[in-house]
Amino acid sequence: MYEVMMYDGGVYRSDELLDLIEDLGGVVVQKSRMAQIMLITMAVPAEDRPTIEAFSKELGGEIKAVPLAGTEIAVVGPTLGRHHMPHPICDIAEQLRQYGAITVVMGLARGRGKETSQISADERAIIEEYDAAIYVLGNFKKCVEDKKHLFDDVSIPVILISGPMPDGLDEDCEGIICGVGRKSERMRRADEIEKLVEIADMTSDIITQRRIELEEDPLFIHPAEVKERLEEMVAVKESLRPAPIVLHLDGIRVKIPYEANREELESIEVLGRRLGDVARISPSRISNSSTIIRILTRSEVEYSDSK
Repeated sequence: MYEVMMYDGGVYRSDELLDLIEDLGGVVVQKSRMAQIMLITMAVPAEDRPTIEAFSKELGGEIKAVPLAGTEIAVVGPTLGRHHMPHPICDIAEQLRQYGAITVVMGLARGRGKETSQISADERAIIEEYDAAIYVLGNFKKCVEDKKHLFDDVSIPVILISGPMPDGLDEDCEGIICGVGRKSERMRRADEIEKLVEIADMTSDIITQRRIELEEDPLFIHPAEVKERLEEMVAVKESLRPAPIVLHLDGIRVKIPYEANREELESIEVLGRRLGDVARISPSRISNSSTIIRILTRSEVEYSDSK
């Protein structure tokens, strides 16, 4: 199983670290340089972590855990209005970023009201493009319980955040954390920061379990390896959007229009195969602003070949 980690150290001899990652069969997920500081997020086989740590120590750097690196997570509130989407949602999203995740904040069009809250098919489809969803619902126990229809049909892992502890929702989501309701100020106190860490730790545990499940029937190719091929595309090089390529657990979001780039994406060669033969490529439901690539598992590719 690949393990994602981050090197934090100097620029000196960092090219040797990059060579070592390649020799071990790993891939560089992201690389950034700030003056003489180099940050390298990498995915390497878990059994080779001690080798990476020893070499990093030799360079005077350190290896940091980024358990959510290579994931994109949605933090969802009932609406975008100040009644529902003040500071806690943004604080949760920021905490997840510190764990390595790419996060987006999303409000439902008609999530307001205990009796009238709704989620449309398009909104559900957009949420399911991400690796996990964190729903932040509010301060009233009965209201939270009545809004379970907002996430009970969502196919990705869901973590529910609310003020009180709701009853009867344990089977509808992967995790529940109470004690975080609507607030009109940032979460700054020690107990509030502990709650943010608890949310991030629970998310990390759920993502780790998902990675273990994927290893039971591994993907045909790791998303980070596909990322290296996508970076060669002219459309990606010319993209002005931040982070034009975002890794998912089972694929990639590449922020270029689907229709204009479908044929080129499908024809990219990976491990001697066309990407279109070993992945499902589809437009994002967000105004066709990006393309979603879901990599098939090895068993799915073998079954397709046998057909």
